[in-house]
Amino acid sequence: MYIAMNRFKVIKGEEAEFEQVWRSRQSYLNELPGFIEFSLLKGPERDDHTLYASHTVWATKEQFTGWTQSEQFRKSHARAGQGKPLSIGHPEFEGFEAVLIDDNRPIASAAAE
Repeated sequence: MYIAMNRFKVIKGEEAEFEQVWRSRQSYLNELPGFIEFSLLKGPERDDHTLYASHTVWATKEQFTGWTQSEQFRKSHARAGQGKPLSIGHPEFEGFEAVLIDDNRPIASAAAE
């Protein structure tokens, strides 16, 4: 499993607009093999910004790399950087290969019964 994260320093007062950009986007992630899940995470507030992270989970690092080289990636990022700035600087990427996973989520089919 591979986890890809981008950390954003969102300018104070722009949090709602930043979140709306993510809510209204077309991601195309589900069109790519290996995509498992996406989360937008809101973190701690600082004097000049609020920390956010986009978090995607992929079956493999190679499948994540395939996403970054895909037409779907280009389409989903076409609006990036347009309009007024909502964050300070560029997002900071961090990628992680899973070493250990301890998962307690119910299996979907069992939860439906």
